[in-house]
Amino acid sequence: MRKALFGLITIGATILAAHGDIIPTLNPSAPAATNGGFLWNYAVNVTVDQQVNTGDFFTIYDFGNFTAGSNLQPLGWTFSSNNSGINPSLVTPTDNPNLANLTWTYTGATPITGAQLIGQFSVVAASNQLSTGSFAAQATRSGGPNVGTPIDNVGTVSVPVPEMSALLPILSVCGAGVAAGIPSLLRRRKKS
Repeated sequence: MRKALFGLITIGATILAAHGDIIPTLNPSAPAATNGGFLWNYAVNVTVDQQVNTGDFFTIYDFGNFTAGSNLQPLGWTFSSNNSGINPSLVTPTDNPNLANLTWTYTGATPITGAQLIGQFSVVAASNQLSTGSFAAQATRSGGPNVGTPIDNVGTVSVPVPEMSALLPILSVCGAGVAAGIPSLLRRRKKS
């Protein structure tokens, strides 16, 4: 019994150790003032047993408003922004459809192989106030029996606090719910 349990623990640890990810991290930890706002700069790493092939990507969700055309990325990467997605197929990130997402897709011809800094990716936003958002990424397994299969990951990352214009649809729904409940609250109060 002990041998079987030890074997299962060993297999589990091996699987966890072999897992790879693309991980963006706000760098430095507070956005720096720049022309037109604040520079949100992300250092992006790829981990062991993984490579980034053409078409692999990462998305930072619910980033909100940013200055169009302010994006910077290493050669071989293409920037896009949508309010929904782009999502890896194997994970389900949290995504508010009222806030812009930032996606960088690898378009280079040479794979980026594991355990290294991919580079710095950035945009300019009006705010330097930190909030927590999600990120998700898709890359490719570079070794083992499943070489060439997608590896998806999801996590949290710092993003700007949403501006009031982005929060208005959310607040209007909340306000409508409160307004709908007031007549019943008044009826209950009247009966007392």
